[in-house]
Amino acid sequence: MLKFARRTFIAASLAMLTVGPAVAQEMGDDGLHKAPWQRDTFKDLREDLAEASAEGKRLLVMIEQRGCIYCKKMHEEVYPDLEITQMIEDNFFVVQINMFGDVEVTDFDGETLSEKDMVSKWNVLFTPTNLYLPEEVGEGLSATQAAVASVPGAFGRLTTYNMMRWVLDHGYDGEEPFQKFHARNIPAQQDAGKLNVYE
Repeated sequence: MLKFARRTFIAASLAMLTVGPAVAQEMGDDGLHKAPWQRDTFKDLREDLAEASAEGKRLLVMIEQRGCIYCKKMHEEVYPDLEITQMIEDNFFVVQINMFGDVEVTDFDGETLSEKDMVSKWNVLFTPTNLYLPEEVGEGLSATQAAVASVPGAFGRLTTYNMMRWVLDHGYDGEEPFQKFHARNIPAQQDAGKLNVYE
């Protein structure tokens, strides 16, 4: 009986290590989660894109808000995964926008508005919403018009990881939509134990 209890405890402990506990994240004065890989910029998206390109990275705009339970899920359960953290640090230049903030943002079309007014201009209704930008943005386009992918809501680790891969691989230029790319990759990723959990 004692051996069984010991084995059960060890198995349960290993399972917890595999999935991993929620990770406490730093919160800013604006009530938003602050990850080390988010950049503190002047929020001129034209400059941010140029800086991202100079680093060989893609610009990712994360729109979030205070008290957002789905933002919390992403920052505590998804982004801390080591493979996702590495993916972001190596490949993305991340700028955070507060859905109801007052900091000025300059869009690609040159218009400058407060964060809340810019989010309204972009017709973004949900947080989090991630806007993945191309390497070059055409003249006169807004961020939402230029985005190669707009992802509203919270998703699991594999979905998040595969979306980032799809963007980096320019999947949006090809004939395979993200959903098919994701479905095609899941079986091999699950077999390999990718990202600790099967999502």
